[in-house]
Amino acid sequence: MKKVEENSIIIGVDDKIGCGKAFILGLQHVLAMDLYIAPIIIAGLLALSTENTAFFIQMCFLATGIATLIQTGFGIKLPVVQGPSYVPIGAIAAIGGKLGLGAIAGSLIPGAIIVALLGYPLKWFAKTVRKIIPPLVGGTVIIIVGIALMPIGLNNIYHSEGNITDNIVVAAVTACVLIICMLLGRKMHGIGTFFRLVSVIIAIVAGTITASFFGTVDFSPVKDAAWLSMPTFFPFGAPVFDLGAIITIVFVYLIILIETTGTWFVVSTVTGKELDDKRLNRASVGEGLGCLTGALLGSTPMTGYSSNAGLLAITGVASRLAIMASGGILICLGLIPKLSTLITCIPEPVINGIFGIVCVAIVTNGMKVIQPIIIDDRNMMVIGVPILLTIGATLLPEEALLSAPDWMNYILSSGITVGALATVILNLIIPAGKKDSSSLTS
Repeated sequence: MKKVEENSIIIGVDDKIGCGKAFILGLQHVLAMDLYIAPIIIAGLLALSTENTAFFIQMCFLATGIATLIQTGFGIKLPVVQGPSYVPIGAIAAIGGKLGLGAIAGSLIPGAIIVALLGYPLKWFAKTVRKIIPPLVGGTVIIIVGIALMPIGLNNIYHSEGNITDNIVVAAVTACVLIICMLLGRKMHGIGTFFRLVSVIIAIVAGTITASFFGTVDFSPVKDAAWLSMPTFFPFGAPVFDLGAIITIVFVYLIILIETTGTWFVVSTVTGKELDDKRLNRASVGEGLGCLTGALLGSTPMTGYSSNAGLLAITGVASRLAIMASGGILICLGLIPKLSTLITCIPEPVINGIFGIVCVAIVTNGMKVIQPIIIDDRNMMVIGVPILLTIGATLLPEEALLSAPDWMNYILSSGITVGALATVILNLIIPAGKKDSSSLTS
């Protein structure tokens, strides 16, 4: 990926900031995450008890924090927040339902180790990315990530508890407050910069207050949550290694790698930091170790969160220290259920109002990557057809996948995966002219 020189970052990747400032700026990323949604879905599919569901969510917070510290501190060394991936939900539910909960951990561990080995010592990951993901593909994947996430945020607003009109109002107020804070940061110095730096926190407070007027704010679950809960390895039973399950999850991991590579492109574009071979291979190691942590703690595979990558552009804060503070906060949330429960009580329309603006930021950053490239007929197809397929997969009715084989379900259940695969394949099979070839590999 070509380094982008122009960006609107206020606090750079390696800028030093104080502990208090890092905590506040890191807290924004935690508050804007919906990391508890994926484990709630999985727990429902596995028919876990209320107690086990709460513990499962807690372990996801803890694993997310540890994985974030690994990736940002020692892996890719960019401001990347890790979180539970939505891609393996179907596979995990199927394996757990047929083979038991122990088989979930047993299938996740080997794949996580393979992902790490692709980075080091094999060093295959960067070579593969360089060969099949030039700027045209990378920029298109970023756009696809933003477009695929938009319907998720909107559907979460429409289908949240409460009246749909009230939910839309709450989401709209939250989004408008976030936009105003962003614009103040660009037009005004001093106080305007402050508003932009803490724009997410301000938007969440405004949205939550608005939601309270409609009676959709309920913090009563916090009262019943425990103050402290310590983690254990393999909390749902000793790992069971089944070859079929392992092969299935390895394939799922490869899909996750394609998806998370798009997130890394977003971060690279926003921060202006180039994804060189060393950084890419370290990122693969960080991804693998994060997924291994999740497997050991009874959580799910971890991946770079696109929404948090978009927040970098919105707030102008790209500091690794702030993201590592996010990791520390997430670890605390994993150890203190009362605090993690407090986060989950933020109304969904509030979180998804922010999420919608984040998707807009992701799409526009993808456009910046492909802007210097000449859009001829060939490149138009490489960009346009995958976007069409992404939307098609996102809108595909669930019943259409009932008779499809498992591997097809895993691919078609993720619009990002469909679009990313289509972009890579079309760029490889559609011949490029001499002029195009030089620009595509630059």
